[in-house]
Amino acid sequence: MELRHLRYFKVLAETLNFTRAAELLHIAQPPLSRQISQLEDQLGTLLVLRERPLRLTEAGRFFYEQTCNVLRQLEQISENTRRIGEGQRQWLGIGFAPSTLYGVLPELIRELRRDAELQLGLNEMTTVQQVEALKSGRIDIAFGRIRIEDSAITQQVLREDPLVAVLPSGHALAGQALTLEQLASEPFVLYPANPRPSYADHILALFAHHGLSVKVSQWSNELQTALGLVAAGLGVTLAPASVQQQHRPDIEYANLLDPSAVSPIILSRRKGDMSPMVQRCLALIEQVNLSAPAPGIRPATG
Repeated sequence: MELRHLRYFKVLAETLNFTRAAELLHIAQPPLSRQISQLEDQLGTLLVLRERPLRLTEAGRFFYEQTCNVLRQLEQISENTRRIGEGQRQWLGIGFAPSTLYGVLPELIRELRRDAELQLGLNEMTTVQQVEALKSGRIDIAFGRIRIEDSAITQQVLREDPLVAVLPSGHALAGQALTLEQLASEPFVLYPANPRPSYADHILALFAHHGLSVKVSQWSNELQTALGLVAAGLGVTLAPASVQQQHRPDIEYANLLDPSAVSPIILSRRKGDMSPMVQRCLALIEQVNLSAPAPGIRPATG
């Protein structure tokens, strides 16, 4: 299926006349008819009832509505691309790990969206994916949870989120501050399973630092899936405390006694990138008080 098929069908659906549609498209009627037939063959269904008067099938009405949406989006993409190329509009690509949406990103995004001439590209991805996207230029700035050693990337810790235990509702350990030793005896739901290294490795390293190991009962790829598996009784997990903003009746949160049980929010960007938009983001992070308390933003080490 090619773009011309969509454009040809849109005009035909609006005129319901092959002759008139061909005139508007500046092509002959037989080639237009062949193009519509090719489109129907590719879709495996009739779009137009070739009778007098011409009528769209139910599938044709649906396809017309979707075609209009796609063409509008393409037109907007083309216009924004032209304006960015001419310097009339700026584009900023942001990568983010889902858990950072609970604290860091929303206010920054709200501030950036105040600029009508700024086009934001938001991409959900793990820190490993963020690094590759930064190096290829697909994004400009990213928010994740793990430290990556890469000479092309600069990372900064914005703040340290305390970790909390996530337990099924009614669990015997609910309602008390817990030690890592207590949790180590519980089956664990860890995320993400891939790619590695990941937040899961951060949790495993936290227990290993105390000479403990965890028994992983289930892996998941997303935080929300992990919470659902905990609610279903498959185990417990650790999550950044900011996740408690999500109130669910089927899970409970418990504080941890170990002060080292934290998860950093880490900002990543290309090393040496001094572009105005990246500098503006860094200034906004300070302005909206997203950075860590004194001593403030610091390099990610370790």
